[in-house]
Amino acid sequence: MPRALLSVSDKIGLLEFAKGLSDLGWELISTGGTSKALRAAGLTVRDVADVTGFPEMLDGRVKTLHPAVHGGLLARRDLAEHMRAIEGAGITPIDLVAVNLYPFAETIRRQGVTPEESIEQIDIGGPSMLRSAAKNFGAVTVVVDPADYERVLAGLRDKHDDPELRRDLAEKVFAHTAAYDAAIATWFAGNRGELFPDRLLTALERKQTLRYGENPGQLAAFYVEPGAEGLSALAQKGGKELSFNNLLDLEGALFATDAFGDAVCCAIVKHTTPCGLATGTSALDAYTKALACDPVSAFGSAISFTVEVDDEAANAVASLFVECVVAPSFTPGALETLGRKKNLRVLEGRARWDRHALDYKRVRGGMLVQQRAEGVGDENQWNVVTSRSPDEEERRNMLFAWRAVGSVKSNAIVLARDGATIGIGAGQMSRVDAAFMAVHKAKTVGHETAGAVLGSDAFFPFRDGIDQAAEAGVKAIIQPGGSVRDEEVIAAANEHGIAMVFTGQRQFRH
Repeated sequence: MPRALLSVSDKIGLLEFAKGLSDLGWELISTGGTSKALRAAGLTVRDVADVTGFPEMLDGRVKTLHPAVHGGLLARRDLAEHMRAIEGAGITPIDLVAVNLYPFAETIRRQGVTPEESIEQIDIGGPSMLRSAAKNFGAVTVVVDPADYERVLAGLRDKHDDPELRRDLAEKVFAHTAAYDAAIATWFAGNRGELFPDRLLTALERKQTLRYGENPGQLAAFYVEPGAEGLSALAQKGGKELSFNNLLDLEGALFATDAFGDAVCCAIVKHTTPCGLATGTSALDAYTKALACDPVSAFGSAISFTVEVDDEAANAVASLFVECVVAPSFTPGALETLGRKKNLRVLEGRARWDRHALDYKRVRGGMLVQQRAEGVGDENQWNVVTSRSPDEEERRNMLFAWRAVGSVKSNAIVLARDGATIGIGAGQMSRVDAAFMAVHKAKTVGHETAGAVLGSDAFFPFRDGIDQAAEAGVKAIIQPGGSVRDEEVIAAANEHGIAMVFTGQRQFRH
């Protein structure tokens, strides 16, 4: 009679799987809560303690760590000396193991959980059994994912021996236990306040394969952090499958609106950087103001809203070719309107960053890791460095510009008025070119730059950027400060009657 050892925390599909094995004549061995669940369902189960001849002890910490279990799993069926050895020791082979581990990751995400409670969810016997069974996959079937129960049963019913299936299941085990150990190691580092441990262990799960990467011919896939409420938490409500570039632009659009919190805001993003960003009294108002910044570049964009998209806003968006729209929610009428655009991906949800999450940037042969940017900082820490202070309206637009410029690729300059960008200079090699581009874009669309506020993501290294802003009629500038030529830059602003504020905080986005 073949034997199966079942010991699971996640009991999804367990009873159906165990009954299927029992109906095929398998002997069932089990532990603790799993054994109780199987008996309650009317199945005949043998306790592990009966197999080992040793009772569970230390509150269940020791129950399967025994030669009767691991000898039965590790013995190679094709080696006569192995089979003689376990027979002489009174050990019977175990042919199948279904184990999923204590819910460590789920436990540490709970509010108020203590370190002691977390430690008790570090599984020892489970990973040991999984590794033993997976090492001997030539003879032992090992199942760590309930989603695999049915295909294992199907093969057994057909009496089909499938070595490739056992190999695939074994590979899945080692990936699973590696991710489990990574979560534990990361928890230990976090508990001692270590942001950058000696080994950074990150386990990612493949969410989906993608048609291609940034360009046709590049294979690509989307991997996610287990339990993270990121892009994978968004619910797609319509449109084609998301592409590699769609996902990048969605990240850029959400990043642009993050700085505005729950204020009514809309960001229109092209190639991961905003071409329009605005706050407003409604979703439609914010969208209209954002679109006015650069309606030509908005073609084929990704759009993020911080508030529900209603019927009016959806009608406006539907009149433009857009790749993706993301918002916390949509009215039924909005979904119907946007759903008529077959190429428009509609995504619902918040996709918040974990405030403790790190930012990763891949480089050849390694990874750069940093804390996430702090955000806009404290307005009370701003330092007015010019003889003229900004008036109340200028100060409001400065705050908007400072929030907006952090999502624009460096070198970054934004021109703003009335809670909206009117010109954006992004990704330029010099700051004066970024200022020129922002003014040029604004004037091309027909915006009046006189009286606008300018935001810069880093200091001005020379006065030429200030002179260019003054020529466009800019009346207030917000920037980090910190240049060796700050006095020269401040003097230029004073010459032109420009109010200038130093924030003391850089906002590069490379």
